[in-house]
Amino acid sequence: MKIKHGMILAAGLGKRMKPFTNKKPKPLLEIGGSTLLERAINLLINHGVEEIIVNIHHLANQIEKFILDFKSEVKISVSNEKDLLLDTGGGVKKGTKKFKDNPFFVINPDTLWSNKYSEEVQSLEKVYYTNKRPCLLLVKKELSLDNSFKGDFNLNNNLISKDEHNQFIFTGLQIMTNDHLNFFKKNIFSMNEVWTKLISENNLGGLESNQKFYHLNTLKMFKKISSLSPID
Repeated sequence: MKIKHGMILAAGLGKRMKPFTNKKPKPLLEIGGSTLLERAINLLINHGVEEIIVNIHHLANQIEKFILDFKSEVKISVSNEKDLLLDTGGGVKKGTKKFKDNPFFVINPDTLWSNKYSEEVQSLEKVYYTNKRPCLLLVKKELSLDNSFKGDFNLNNNLISKDEHNQFIFTGLQIMTNDHLNFFKKNIFSMNEVWTKLISENNLGGLESNQKFYHLNTLKMFKKISSLSPID
């Protein structure tokens, strides 16, 4: 089976990337000739996703225009958070309502996605269907270009835990279903709340990525990654 739906989180303010994000939203910053948003879209399209939702807030009109101009047979639309940011969980809950009971990818374009991740997307999908539970793509801290990450989770036999000392970082790619979001009756909440609940139920799966992890979370890291050659 193939997951046909995906959501891209593009509503962030990009505060730590100023002044670059004063006039351009972070997802439209370019690395290696491609915007961060385009990289995320292409990863989903190349996997076979047929419908993509992109949430928008900061400098939203620029992202809307980018999507309008983007040449693809895949249906790409926006989830409008121009007036009120809903945080990650609330944003995904609103944006994926039309996906109904279908599983979907959620992807954060802050990560430098490339075709190198294609096999891991397939493997994550396999883990999801095998275990029938939400799952995250994780990477060991040692593979991160940014060595400031303290770690988000641990991973044992495809099951995620959160402990005092954590060895894995969340890459920004996950598979989820709406029932785990609809449990939360509020409109504004973080995906961290969803994960905490799932972990308490031993119901959050994971897969280890073997890719070098490039995450554009600060201006310093953006400049450092931009200086690398080649960038695919």
